[in-house]
Formats: sequence, structure tokens, C-alpha cells
Amino acid sequence: MNKLPIIDLFAGPGGLGEGFSALRINSLSAFKIVLSIEKDPYAHKTLQLRSFYRQFICRNKEVPPEYYDYLEGEITRKELFSLYKSEAQSAEDESWLCELGSEKYPNNLIYNRIRMALRGNKDFVLIGGPPCQAYSLVGRSRMIGGQRNANNGDISKFEQDHRHILYRQYLRIIAEHSPAVFVMENVKGILSSKLDDKPIFPEIIKDLKEPWQAATRYDYGKGYQKSGYRILSFATGKEPDDYRDFMIKSEQYGIPQARHRVILLGIREDIYDKRKSNITALKKKDSLSLKNVLGDIPALRSGISKDKDSCDRWSEVLAEAVKEKWFKELDSMVEKEIGVILDSIKQNPIKERINKKKYKANISGWFKDECLRCLPNHSTRSHMKTDLHRYLFASIFAKVNEESPDLSDFPLSLLPNHKNVMEGVEGKTFGDRFKVQVWHLPSTTVTSHIAKDGHYFIHPDPLQCRSLTVREAARLQTFPDNYYFEGNRTQQYHQVGNAVPPLLAYQLSEVVHNILRG
Repeated sequence: MNKLPIIDLFAGPGGLGEGFSALRINSLSAFKIVLSIEKDPYAHKTLQLRSFYRQFICRNKEVPPEYYDYLEGEITRKELFSLYKSEAQSAEDESWLCELGSEKYPNNLIYNRIRMALRGNKDFVLIGGPPCQAYSLVGRSRMIGGQRNANNGDISKFEQDHRHILYRQYLRIIAEHSPAVFVMENVKGILSSKLDDKPIFPEIIKDLKEPWQAATRYDYGKGYQKSGYRILSFATGKEPDDYRDFMIKSEQYGIPQARHRVILLGIREDIYDKRKSNITALKKKDSLSLKNVLGDIPALRSGISKDKDSCDRWSEVLAEAVKEKWFKELDSMVEKEIGVILDSIKQNPIKERINKKKYKANISGWFKDECLRCLPNHSTRSHMKTDLHRYLFASIFAKVNEESPDLSDFPLSLLPNHKNVMEGVEGKTFGDRFKVQVWHLPSTTVTSHIAKDGHYFIHPDPLQCRSLTVREAARLQTFPDNYYFEGNRTQQYHQVGNAVPPLLAYQLSEVVHNILRG
């Protein structure tokens, strides 16, 4: 096999795998995903569909027109796969709906499936990131706070959360199969997370350096290959003295998003000894702004919830803002701009909520696909009238001041009637409950929370008055436009928010390829 095999664990919708799969050397794919493992059924469907798409790309064949028919809803998934049975079967073999660590999927079953996928190849690349809620700073704060309140200060359930040690499933596979290289991604909160009042991260590094010893210590059995690893930073190309060097700040590498993640580069010691002169660091790149990647996307209006939804009614609801008490509390510049925007909406409102027409991508080839007849996963949410007014104010405030407003900038009568809002106004808790993503900067971190509400991801164009669509979030995550997310809108948002940006993963793959084949 000329292509380097990839095993992708905790694959999500496939962001890491997409980046590695995209690397081509002399017009040929450098890596080949042979197995992706994911437990979420909707993310798995997304993985499988993308694997189907790649079957044509990897064989230098044209992607069939029926693939684009499916993206537009003109044929079913079953009909698409029935037309190309060989590619569909390869996609099914490659993407496995499986929960690591579950009794339903014993380790021997997983090990055998990996061996079958590798077909005797000893030097492969293992990629993936264990689920990270228990390591997330915000998630940890919420979980601990909730348990303290519910259990009189007892946080033992948090300490016992199995997500703390899901990385051990990753570790077991390293110990069993000894990949040449592994890439492990997680949230930056892992650097400060504790278990039983002890820092987790130093133990993780210790385990990953000598996985066979760790596997034995955790009573996973004996007889593992005694393969040691060097754990390097992608940012420096070296073994860091400071654990913070493991953190990758995506906006420094041409990603239009301030996404900070811990990414480890593990190199088997025999490979490291031979190839250490070929180890390079990621190359810094100019940051991309929101305008760079969302500027060409077709404009859509928001919808209205708990009311009749129509273009006329939408325009009326926004126009009613000038009659509200909060409108009289505005400073003159914001008030004037709201008048201009409302007049523009009245004269020429945006009618569509779903992208149905051909668009011309004016950005780089990474996103572009000339065969797309419309932009998939690009439809808008509905918002309550009060939130529409908050989005209108917030987006115009950002336009006038070139920054998103804090709660303290809102007119008092426009603030939501929540218990902790005044704490946000006073700066005691988060004051950015309504965050506009401004045109001239990279976005803030796209997280899975976007699936619950859009308040942190308000579109900067007040004429559209809405939160970001799935496709816009996917652009900020650098998924190509022809990458289709399965499931309902909430499930799509969740997949996008949990993914590794494929364009960042592509740059990681260049570093890894240079080590193994450079």
C-alpha cells in the first residue's frame, strides 16, 4: 500500500480524517483512511457519506452527479448507494458505528477489526480525540457546580466521570498495535484538569510515552509490544519543557477561528531515531477574518418562532423595534443606524430562509466545488421576537463600534428576564451572552453549544438578523462546501462544533508525512 494507512478513533464527523485524506503528493493521495470509529449515529452517517465521496477522489474518478442530487434532496441516500454499490460497500467497511469502552464492543473485536483494516501494514497513523466534556473548562465548571448544588458539595460523580479516562481506550490501541505515529487532540482544559485532586495531563503524557507499561498497570493484560514514544509539540517540532507548547492556536495557522486545542504528536522511538532530522513545526500563517470565508455566502433572513413566519411578517416584527421602550434608550449613532437598516429591510427584504439557488464561491479552492448547484446545510433558525430585536441591536452595535456588545451595553429593557443577567451586566459572570461575530476578525471558538442556541454566534449582517447557519459554522471550521452533514439541524450543529478544522488537520498531515516519507 503506497498510501499511509489511517485509523481514526472518536472520529466525529471526520474533521481530522478529512485533512489527512486531502494531502496529495505528485497528484496522489498520501494517506488512506482504512477505518473510522464513531459512536454517534448521525456523525457516523456523515462519516460514511464522506467516505463514499472519497472513494471517487482517491481513484481519480469524477464524483457522480447523483451525489449532488442527494445533497439537494432529489434522491435518497439508499438510491445513491444502490447506484454505486462498490463504493458504498467500501464506505461501509471504512466507517464503523462503534462505542469504544462499551461492553457491547469488547476489545478483541476492536483489535481484530483494526488488524483487518490494516491488512498487515505495521507502520500506520492513529488519529483522534477522546470525548472532552469532562476536560472542558466550561463543561467542568457546569458539572461541578451542578453536582455541588444537588449533592451538598459532593462532587464525587464528577470525579468518577468515565470521560476522564476515555483516552485510555486510545492508549490501549496504541499499546496493542504500535502505530508509527499518533495524533491526539483535546480541549485546552485538559492541561489543568484534575482527577482525585491530581493533575491529569502529566499522567497522560507518562502513559503515552510507555503505553505497554500503562496498559499493564491499568490491568489491560500483558504481552504488549514494548514500543516507546516521544511526545512532541506540533507548534515547536520538539519535546516541550512547558506543556502549554502542546496548545495549537488555530488562528495563527490560517484558520478563521480563535480555536485553541491541545494536539499531541506521538512518534514511535525507532521512527524518531531514524527520522528526527525530518521533524518540522507547523508554519505560521496570516489569520483569516470572518469576511474572508463568509463574505460570498448567499444572504438568508431568519425565521420567526411562536408567530406566523413569512417575509412580510418578519419585516413587520423588526420594524416594531422603533416602538419599543429599549429603542428610546439607545445612543444616537446606534439609533440612526437601526433606522437605516430597517428602511433597507422595508424596501428590499431578504425573502429566503433556505439556500435554493446557484452560488459562485469567490474564495480559495479548499472550500470550492464548481459542481454544487446550491450550498448544502445552509438554512436558518427561527428566533423569538424579543431575540430578533436583541440580534438587531447587537449586530448594529457591532457594526458601529467594530466589536460585539457586552450585556452592560444593552438597553436595560432589552435584556432577557433571567436570574443571572444582572450578574453579567455587573461583570460578575459572563457578560457576552449575545456575541456578534465581527467581520474583520476570526470568529470565536465554534463549539457544540451552538446546537442549543445561536446567541454566541450572531451574524454580523443586521439585514439578515439571525444566528449562523450550519454551513457558515462549517466554513469557520474549514469544511469544504461539498461536505454534507447528516441528521437534523441540531445534530448537524453538534457535529460541526465538535470537529477538528480539516484545514488545520491538513497542515498536521504535512508534518506527519514529512516524518514518515519526507
